[in-house]
Amino acid sequence: MDIKRFFNRLGPGLLFASMAIGTSHLVLSTKAGAVYGMFMVIPILLANLLKYPFFEFGVRYTRVKEHSLTEGYAKTSKFYLWIYAGVNLVSAFTILAALYSVTAGMTLNMIGQGSGLSMQSMSVILFLLISLLIIIGKYAYLEKSLKYLVIILFIALLATVFLALGKGKVATTENFIAPDIFDQTGLLFLISLIGWMPTAVEASGWVSLWNLEKLKKHTEAPSLKETLREFNLGYFITALLAIFFFFLGFMTLYGTGTALSASGVVFAKELTEIFTAQLGNWARVLISISALAAMFSTCLSAHDALARVLVDMSQRLNWTKKNYFNVAVIGLSLSNLSVIIGFTSSMGKLVSIATFASFVFAPILGYMNHRLVFADDFQAKPSMSMKVLSYFGIIFLGGFSMYYLISLF
Repeated sequence: MDIKRFFNRLGPGLLFASMAIGTSHLVLSTKAGAVYGMFMVIPILLANLLKYPFFEFGVRYTRVKEHSLTEGYAKTSKFYLWIYAGVNLVSAFTILAALYSVTAGMTLNMIGQGSGLSMQSMSVILFLLISLLIIIGKYAYLEKSLKYLVIILFIALLATVFLALGKGKVATTENFIAPDIFDQTGLLFLISLIGWMPTAVEASGWVSLWNLEKLKKHTEAPSLKETLREFNLGYFITALLAIFFFFLGFMTLYGTGTALSASGVVFAKELTEIFTAQLGNWARVLISISALAAMFSTCLSAHDALARVLVDMSQRLNWTKKNYFNVAVIGLSLSNLSVIIGFTSSMGKLVSIATFASFVFAPILGYMNHRLVFADDFQAKPSMSMKVLSYFGIIFLGGFSMYYLISLF
């Protein structure tokens, strides 16, 4: 396949990358390196490896069957569909609010407080802008714009990594004691990192819907091999960017004893200041572009994906026969904006609810995807090695899910 044709084929894989590289990479990967050091590269790589089958299965199933994962759930068991619907409904009215809040704060930090805009005002602007981009541009614009956003992010981050390499690792402070990853605080952070790395398992259904949309746009549908190759590229970029953020956190912060804020907005501002102090003032632009591109692309792709999955689930549950995609986009904007304006002080609790739903049901959703592609009537079953990796992934996520439940109760 020539380069131009392959570039034109790019779409769902890079949409996955743009959706996954938000807070899981910018905040959690960076904190992993900054606070806990090189050991934490292991769980980052493990999470990316052991969750891979569940996302690959979604792409594989959609290309072969030419319908969405949610339709597959509905045909297998209504119970599956209700589980998936419940997890996504919780995310739809919590996660977007958190993502937009962080992005609004970072935008204000980049343009300066002299703009006179409040967090709420900037959130309104972002919701309006992104809703218009999705409704007017539709999938074609989403795919095209995010190709360039991911490329910009990748180049800016790569340049920042080279700057960090040239500067060398920051000096360790005297009497520094590394925090224990296996105490309660460390384990809870580890669970959050693995739970959101590279993203939550329910996003496999989002990628499925993007692939379905991609199939509709092509007169000559890509083969299964081409489809998986494109997704694998996006997944590899996602994992690589996680390592980039981790490395930057380790090189500029580990061993300094610097306390990092739990707030995503404050953390992003702190990170810009710390990286600038370590790498030089002229690096501020690269760092700001990297952070803002990561969050803006995540808002754009997650908003589009959640609108698609809400419409798809509504049709599968026989709530409606029509495609109310534009209504879903606007509804998500208004509901999440209401959360930002009315429940700012409770945002942490709302995100905790979404975290609970995503973490606890992750192994169940993984098994649901596994069952679809290893069903007797599925003609393009994955290899035996993928089957084994999938079982390991289910056990891996199940163990962390059980620990998370025990830690809560």
